[in-house]
Amino acid sequence: MSSFGSPGSGPYAGKPIPPQRGSFPLDHDGECKAVMKKYLSCIKKVKGMNDEECRNIAKSYLSCRMDRNLMARDDFKNLGFADPSTPSNSESQRR
Repeated sequence: MSSFGSPGSGPYAGKPIPPQRGSFPLDHDGECKAVMKKYLSCIKKVKGMNDEECRNIAKSYLSCRMDRNLMARDDFKNLGFADPSTPSNSESQRR
């Protein structure tokens, strides 16, 4: 009889690997809690829409986490924030 929850006939021998993104230390000391609450309030106010004000708060939150080593430092363009000096494709197509 095999062990409950065990795939196949034996124990799993592979080594788990962490995800590339999404795995980071929790903010146990609440260092960025004020910015997080401000963001959640903004999202609630705009009913979940992708509002520019909320995006700026999200950027501040991520910056706070990076400054306090709660997540790896990364370019904002890799986190879904376009460079404001570069026009988007939709803007350049209208011209």
